[in-house]
Amino acid sequence: MIADVLADATERMTKAVEVAKEDFSSVRTGRANPAMFQKVMVTYYGSPTPLAQLASMQNPEARTLLITPFDKTALRDIEQALRDVPNLDANPTNDGNVIRLSLPELTEERRKEYVKIVKTKGEDAKVSLRNIRRSAKDAIDGFKGELGDDERARGEKELEAITKKYVDAIDEALKHKEAELLKV
Repeated sequence: MIADVLADATERMTKAVEVAKEDFSSVRTGRANPAMFQKVMVTYYGSPTPLAQLASMQNPEARTLLITPFDKTALRDIEQALRDVPNLDANPTNDGNVIRLSLPELTEERRKEYVKIVKTKGEDAKVSLRNIRRSAKDAIDGFKGELGDDERARGEKELEAITKKYVDAIDEALKHKEAELLKV
C-alpha cells in the first residue's frame, strides 16, 4: 500500500521536475533557441495553437531565429503572437515568406531580471513538489488503522528522501540555468 503511494508520488514529482526544466528553457539566454517558443500560442482561425504546430524554426546564427510557417496565411498571426511574448525584447520582421527574429544582446541588468524570473519558476516547482509530498503523506496517514506506526514512519521517511532528491534536481537545474544566463 505504502509502496503504491510512494510510486505515485515519485511519478508525479518526476513530471513536476520535467515541467520545471521546460519552464527554465523558455527563459531567454544570450542565444536564440527554438525551445524558448514552445509555449507561444498563436490565434489561428480563432483557436489558440502552439507555434510549433504552425511553423518550423531554425536558428542560422546565434541570436537569430528563422520561422517558416507551413501556411502563409498564418504569417501575420504568428508575427503578432511573437510581439506579445513577455520578456522577449525582440521585434519580428516579416518578408512575406518567413519571419526573422533577431534577439538583442542581453545587458547585465536584464540577465539579473531573468535570473529572478527563473528563481521564481524554481520556487513554484518546489511548491508543487511539497504539495505532492503533502498529499502522499496524507495518504500514508490514512492507513492508520491498517498499518503499524513503524511502517508508516518508514514510509514517511522514504517519502522525505524522495522529495529531497527531486528538490535537489530542481536546484541543480536552477543553478545550471543561472550560470547559463550570467555567462557573457
